[in-house]
Amino acid sequence: MAEITATMVKELRDRTGAGMMDCKKALNETAGDFEAAIDWLRAKGLASAAKKAGRTAAEGLVGVVVVGNRGAVVEVNSETDFVAKNAQFQEFVRIVTDIAVAQGTDVAKLLTASYPESDGSVHDRLTHNIATIGENQSLRRAGIVEVSQGVVTSYIHNATVSGLGKIGVLVGLESAAPADVLEALGKQIAMHIAAANPLALDVDGLDPAIVERERSIAREKAAGSGKPADIIEKMIEGGVRKYAQENALLTQVFVIDGKTKVGDVVAAAAKAAGTPITLKAFERFQLGEGIEREASDFAAEVAAAAGA
Repeated sequence: MAEITATMVKELRDRTGAGMMDCKKALNETAGDFEAAIDWLRAKGLASAAKKAGRTAAEGLVGVVVVGNRGAVVEVNSETDFVAKNAQFQEFVRIVTDIAVAQGTDVAKLLTASYPESDGSVHDRLTHNIATIGENQSLRRAGIVEVSQGVVTSYIHNATVSGLGKIGVLVGLESAAPADVLEALGKQIAMHIAAANPLALDVDGLDPAIVERERSIAREKAAGSGKPADIIEKMIEGGVRKYAQENALLTQVFVIDGKTKVGDVVAAAAKAAGTPITLKAFERFQLGEGIEREASDFAAEVAAAAGA
């Protein structure tokens, strides 16, 4: 029997999209015969993942978890919303979120991390899930929020099951205040973030490119006003300032009461607790945001299938 090398396993994996351990087993079962190994994987339903890899995956789940003073949020995509209800998929998202708490936000490293109670990696399990569930899936991104003292609070909007849903939020509050006080405040702020979708913690944290784009839009609006140049410049800067304040978390109007700025809400809580409270960081993941979805004509697809 031919020696099964790592290079052979990698080549079979590249050709079939099957998991590393499945490829190794296939080569062992077929004495190193590549074509026979491909047939073996196809017979087991494990070589179909490669064909699915080109499909758009914009559904799925966002998972959140908090361990001590550190929280993780992860997005795993699938092609359809049906997969989000699949127990196998839910377990994968939950486990990868747990791994992210320890490993961090680097998706490439997360994919190579060992998958619990298996001989393979996260990538191997993901490939296995693609083959067995029958849809393309991808680990898209991960975020971490951590505080040295205080609490990290999580919130899931439109939860499918506990800790998994469509929008996941983490809020980090740095403080020596009692945990229950911080948890209550953090939960309200997290709900605000889910609803208001701030782009940065404060005005200075906004992406300069986005701010400049808003300045260009404001300039276009002001150009036709017929006002003097100095007034136009004030109009432009006023528009940019308003946009920045509406999109930075600390200067947004708190959705809970509709009148107080989030920064003032935190300051009031700190005064009541008798100790400083700092809103250190947040993460907000909304399922599928930024993914260009394929437009599909269902009737045409049915007609094409019938013709085939």
